[in-house]
Amino acid sequence: MSVLCPTIRMGAHLRMNPTFVSCRGIHRWDSAINTSRARSFAALAALPRSLSYPISTKLRFVHTGSRLKPAYPGHIPLTPFESAFLAVGSALMSLVDTRRGDMVAACGETTAGPILVKLRDIMLESPEGRRILKERPRINLQTLDLEKLRSLPENSFGRAYVGWLDACRVTPDSRDPVHYVDDPELAYVMQRYRETHDFYHALFGFKVYALPELALKAFEFTNLGFPMTALSLGASIRLTSAQRARLWSEFVPWAVRCGSHARCLLTVYWEERWEQDLDEMKKEFGVWDPPAGITIPRSSRVTSS
Repeated sequence: MSVLCPTIRMGAHLRMNPTFVSCRGIHRWDSAINTSRARSFAALAALPRSLSYPISTKLRFVHTGSRLKPAYPGHIPLTPFESAFLAVGSALMSLVDTRRGDMVAACGETTAGPILVKLRDIMLESPEGRRILKERPRINLQTLDLEKLRSLPENSFGRAYVGWLDACRVTPDSRDPVHYVDDPELAYVMQRYRETHDFYHALFGFKVYALPELALKAFEFTNLGFPMTALSLGASIRLTSAQRARLWSEFVPWAVRCGSHARCLLTVYWEERWEQDLDEMKKEFGVWDPPAGITIPRSSRVTSS
């Protein structure tokens, strides 16, 4: 049995719970990698989920040195090796604990690569997409008037969205900021995807447990192409055998057909479409409802007050 290490020196003497990391494991990792970024990721990954975000904020001072300057507030510049190391480590941690939103976010950013450039170019080809890139709207409780959305007509997109928030007890403020994308414009593209993810939930009425989330990830991979969304399907091993069978036999085929047929949803200026009829919106975008069993009944989303 390895001896437990009470602290790891990282930045300004960051202290960790001694139950999480062994000295033997950290010393062996340091010898193999020989980089402070590796130590930083080891410490971040070892922390409980409830502590991970505050710690990641402190890590800015570890990653940002004189040779790597931040390109925007919150940016954490990485060398190619560090980015690859974080991509692999965060992907593994995401599979080990699917509740680690910080690891899912890091994996998404470090594996996006050319996909962000492709999506940015697709947005530039669209009138709505160009305005999104120019105006850079944000989705949070400071920019949304939820009471106004509740007053919209039944079956409107805005009513469906706020109904979904209420039914699933989700807040628009739950999305982490982007840290590891170097180009500011591409970082915004990633942030826009992250903040509009819940709009996809509302559009289809997906619930928020594992099976519908994986079905939506499959749709996002087909429609947008983020590698992280495909990697997320590895979490299907945690489903029951019946759920896993339905995922691969029903929901993934739906996602492939629907996502490839649909307009790129990142080009949609959702905030200008609150009053649009939900059925008309789906027809315009070229999407249709998924197989039954993983969505919230429409009456609970578009007619509740």
